[in-house]
Amino acid sequence: MVHQAEFLAPTGTNISSVLQGGYNHPLSREWQSERQLTKNMFIFPLFILDDENEELDIASLPNIKRRGLNKLVPYVDSLVQKGLRAVILFGVPLKEGVKDELGTAADDPEGPVIAGIKLLRQNFPDLFIMCDVCLCEYTDHGHCGVLNEDGSLNREKSSLRLGAVAVNYAKAGANSVAPSDMVDGRVRDIKLGLIEAGLAHKCLLMAYSAKFSGGLYGPFRDAAGSAPSHGDRKCYQLPPTGSGLARRALTRDILEGADAVIVKPSTFYLDILSDAARLCKDYPICAYHVSGEYAMLHAAAEKGVVDLKQIAFESHNGLLRAGARLIISYFTPEFLEWLEV
Repeated sequence: MVHQAEFLAPTGTNISSVLQGGYNHPLSREWQSERQLTKNMFIFPLFILDDENEELDIASLPNIKRRGLNKLVPYVDSLVQKGLRAVILFGVPLKEGVKDELGTAADDPEGPVIAGIKLLRQNFPDLFIMCDVCLCEYTDHGHCGVLNEDGSLNREKSSLRLGAVAVNYAKAGANSVAPSDMVDGRVRDIKLGLIEAGLAHKCLLMAYSAKFSGGLYGPFRDAAGSAPSHGDRKCYQLPPTGSGLARRALTRDILEGADAVIVKPSTFYLDILSDAARLCKDYPICAYHVSGEYAMLHAAAEKGVVDLKQIAFESHNGLLRAGARLIISYFTPEFLEWLEV
C-alpha cells in the first residue's frame, strides 16, 4: 500500500488530503464508482389480476397498476422496447370464492401466474421471468403457508406446498422461482422438487433469505390483497433487530441449494446486504426496494422535500455500495429511461 502521508507539498499541505481533483468532472465522478447501475440489474414486479380485461390503479403505489392478461402484453412491450430484461410475477385473485386455506389458486393452471408465464414466454422469449412463490395472496387467512389449528404455521405442510407451487411455475416456463414466505426448509424442498422434475438445471432458485417483518409492506399488501386476516407474520419473518438470524438464514439457504439470495427490505437493511455480500460472495445478491420505500420517496418528492430522480439514484446506488448485484424495484420503468443518458 502506498502511504502518501509522509509526502508534503511545498506549502506544507499533506498531498493525500487533496481529493477533489479526482471528482471535479462528471465523467471522473463516474470513475469513482466501484459499480454503476445498469438496466440488466433491474427486476420489475408485475401484479396480474384474474380478470383478463381489468386494469386497476393502486392508490398507495404511484404509477403502478394491477393488470389482467389482456392488458399485460402491450404494457410489458413498452418496457421491453426500453431495455427491460427481467420481471417478477405476483398473482392477484379478486374473484369471489377463489381463496382457501391451502392457497389452491397459487398454481391453478388457469390462474394469473401460470397463464401469465405462458403469455409472456410466448410474446417475449428473451425476457427473464421470475415468479414470487408464496401463498399469502391465495389463502383465505392471508398467511404465507398452511396453518395449524391454533393458527400457527405448519412448517412441513407449508414447505411441501410451496415446493409444489414452485415446481409448477418452473414447468410452466418460469426462468426463476423466488420463495418469499420465510418458512424453514422450503428452499430444500423446492430444490429437491426441481431436481425430481428434471428442471433444476434450467430454473434459478432465488430465495428471499433475509426478509424482515416491519412496516414497509403496506402498499404491497394493498396491491396483492395479501394482508393477514388475523395476527401477523412476526413468527416467520425475521425481527428487524435480528442481524444474526439473517446471517444464519442466508447461510442456511445457500446450503439448502439457493442459487441467489434476496434481502428485503433494502434501504433500512444495508448492513444485512453487506453481510450477504460477504457470506454469499460467490452468489448473486438481490435487494428488494420494497413498496413502502418506493412510496416514501414519492411522498417526499410530492412535498418538495427531495427531487425524485436524484433520490431514486441515491437510494439505489446505496444498494450497490452495500453489495447488491440485482435490484427488484418499482422504479424500474423510470430507470429504463434515466439510464439512457
